[in-house]
Amino acid sequence: MADNNSLVGGEVVRLQIKVKLSIVQILVIIFLSINFFLIMTFFRKEYFYTTTRYILFAVTLLSDSLILFISNNLNIFTYFGFNMQVWMCVIINVVLLLYMIVTPVTLTAMTLERYVAICMPLHHAELCSTRSTMHCILIIHGLSSVPCIVVLSTFFASGSFSLYKQYRLCSVEILILHRWQGHVRSAVHQFYFLIMAIIILFSYIKIMKVAKAASGEDKKSSGKGLRTVILHGFQLLLCLIQMWTPFIESTLLQFDFMLFINVRYSNYVLFNLTPRCLSPLIYGLRDETFFHALKNYAFFGLYKRIV
Repeated sequence: MADNNSLVGGEVVRLQIKVKLSIVQILVIIFLSINFFLIMTFFRKEYFYTTTRYILFAVTLLSDSLILFISNNLNIFTYFGFNMQVWMCVIINVVLLLYMIVTPVTLTAMTLERYVAICMPLHHAELCSTRSTMHCILIIHGLSSVPCIVVLSTFFASGSFSLYKQYRLCSVEILILHRWQGHVRSAVHQFYFLIMAIIILFSYIKIMKVAKAASGEDKKSSGKGLRTVILHGFQLLLCLIQMWTPFIESTLLQFDFMLFINVRYSNYVLFNLTPRCLSPLIYGLRDETFFHALKNYAFFGLYKRIV
């Protein structure tokens, strides 16, 4: 009787995991389709790929899409128990770790662009030219690679050569061989997010001062800039929480496997999928110019509006 109950319980768990995985696949396909449509819109209008905020917006879309694609594939591999050699998993995780930082760093750069546009309008054209934006993207990737290099350095220093030829389930945690490595990774991420949070808070305060002193159209523009900075701050908070989720999940795994599965699923939806769908909301729908371009392409050019 006990064996039958355990079999039934095992089938229920597998069914729950299967349903949750199916729901995630639907959400990922929806978000990737929206991002693809936004990216296509970006490249079809010259104004967008010559304007700083839209170029940075496209960087976040590409970064988020890559993260969704890779992390979703890793979830599928884990579900089906697909093992791969550690060296291949390391390469995949290098890309994943890099672009998990690229997104929040780009959000911070977008916040600074709004600060310059509202608080330093006379210098905006000079500081936010297309050439400067290309340099900014290189700087973003350079800064984002530092945490990745730190994690890889600790991994290469601790792992033996034979480890790379082993076959294992691929996850980010495979790079953490000792507890202290997890603490180092966490410390670097917390430092980065502290700096980004200070920059966003500084920009918010400065824009708020300008908004109070402005009037008419300037006040409306400043108010919109404030709301954009708040949304960037919320995105950054979600990204920060996401960095803490592996520590919570690894602790729960030692006590209750079913609770671990439920919490991991919730964390993935709330702190991985949700931040990735906020960028389309902020610039794809809230930005008037981009929204009208979207409507035009969505209706195959039947919707016409001169912006």
